[in-house]
Amino acid sequence: MRRLLFLNGIKAFEAAARSGSFAAAGAEMNVSAAAISRMVHLLEERLGVALFERKANRLVTTPAGRAYQSGLTPIFDALASLTAQVTAPASVRVLTVGVGPTFAMKWLIPRLADFRKQEPDIEVRITTGGAAAPFGDDWSCGIKLGDGEWPGLVAEPLFAGDLLPVCTPRLAGPLKRQADLKGPSLLRVAHSPDDWPLWLRAAGISRVTARGPEFQFYGQALQAAIDGLGIAMGIRPYIDDDLAAGRLVAPFALSVPKGMRWYLVYRDFRTGQRDFTAFRRWIIRAATEPASRARGQRHAG
Repeated sequence: MRRLLFLNGIKAFEAAARSGSFAAAGAEMNVSAAAISRMVHLLEERLGVALFERKANRLVTTPAGRAYQSGLTPIFDALASLTAQVTAPASVRVLTVGVGPTFAMKWLIPRLADFRKQEPDIEVRITTGGAAAPFGDDWSCGIKLGDGEWPGLVAEPLFAGDLLPVCTPRLAGPLKRQADLKGPSLLRVAHSPDDWPLWLRAAGISRVTARGPEFQFYGQALQAAIDGLGIAMGIRPYIDDDLAAGRLVAPFALSVPKGMRWYLVYRDFRTGQRDFTAFRRWIIRAATEPASRARGQRHAG
């Protein structure tokens, strides 16, 4: 039997953790900030775990709170998406695509106008549960980074996950050789700690250790690199548009395979659905196009 503890409290906690305040969560749930605080406090009592450290002017999630919220947010996103599909008029054709937030922002969303131009009657809804999130029951398909082995799913390769350092042209200027890299300037991604060691080993550099600021997602590290904070380890295809636009440059030509690829993943029964077939055909073609050409198409549209 499924056991759900105090669902209103769970919703209140997730909204407060995501927004960073009881007031914002209250506005979202149409109740007062005090009501959100009470529900979260009651949830903490029932769980026997502190979810927030209550500071004077802000909320800070505890380690348990961060773990809880990271699991709850994609669940609520999936529930919202599923509800929207169930309640949509029969004439609305919807595809739900599960992707990580960086892939959505750095590659998929900038290209969706092209798909919409080709298939104006199909609405693409994106749920960003994260690349490591389980395949959602409401997903039409997903885009995942891995080895291609997901039981029960068809996996078709889209991109190689190649790694290469990227930074602004200004920071690239003094980098005449790979040994010029300095540890404090190398930006890190928390969930991919092996990226810099993998590239540095391939470059034959043994005395440099990445010690720069750490970010939760690739997208955050790449934005920090665009803002001149340091040198990020880029992964394709996240960096393709930024390189084509000149926002970032690759100071060294060495590109190292991450050991994983990006895949379009879906359940086998989807192959008989016309809308999914149209999206599958489009994304496989889009994955083969150079970033400069895709960018030109978007500007032309």
